[in-house]
Amino acid sequence: METFIRHARLFPDRIATHPGTRETYRHLTGAQSALALFVTCSDSRVVPTLITGARPGELFELRTAGHVVPVYAATGPPSAEAATIEYAVRVLGVADIVVCGHSHCGAVGARARGDDLTGTPAVRDWVTGQLPDGLPLDGTSAIATAVQTHVREQLDRLRGHPCVQERLVRGDLGLHGWYYELGTGRVSALCPAGNAFLPL
Repeated sequence: METFIRHARLFPDRIATHPGTRETYRHLTGAQSALALFVTCSDSRVVPTLITGARPGELFELRTAGHVVPVYAATGPPSAEAATIEYAVRVLGVADIVVCGHSHCGAVGARARGDDLTGTPAVRDWVTGQLPDGLPLDGTSAIATAVQTHVREQLDRLRGHPCVQERLVRGDLGLHGWYYELGTGRVSALCPAGNAFLPL
C-alpha cells in the first residue's frame, strides 16, 4: 500500500510539471466526453487504458466479476450496472460499447468447471445467478471457448437494455466483443459475419 500512497502524493506534482498533462486535467474538470463504454472483468490483470491506449476521459468503465452485464429488469430497483450503461449511452452519448473478456478468468472458469464456491457465498451466488449454464470447456487453462461464449451472451444482454436498443435502431452505436489474452497481450474481436474471434 505504501507504493500507492507515495504515488498518490506525487501525482499532483506530476500533473503540475507537465504542461500537456496539466491542460488535459484542467479540461476534464468541465465534463466527461468518453468515446466508449468498456465492460470488462474486475480482474487486476486487465487494465483497459493499457490495452487501448486511452487517455483520461476517453473510456467509461464498467467492471464486474466475470465481465457480466445483468439482464435488464423493467421492475424492481435498478442495478448499478444498468445505471452505468444507461448513463454512458444516454448522457455521455458514447459511440461504442466494448465487452472484453479475458483468458484465465476466475469467474468464467469456476462456472464452466462447476467449482465448489461454498466458502465464498457472494461469489457463488453471483456466478451461478449471472453466468449461463453449460459454458464449454476446451481443455486449456485459458478457457478461451468459455470466455468467448460468455462475451457473446453479454452482447445479447446489452441489446436487451432499452437505451442500447434505441441507439442500435438509430444506427449510431457500435457493439464490440473482445477477447484479451493474458501473457501475450493479444486482443481478438468478434467478427459478426463469421461469429468467430479474429485478431484485431
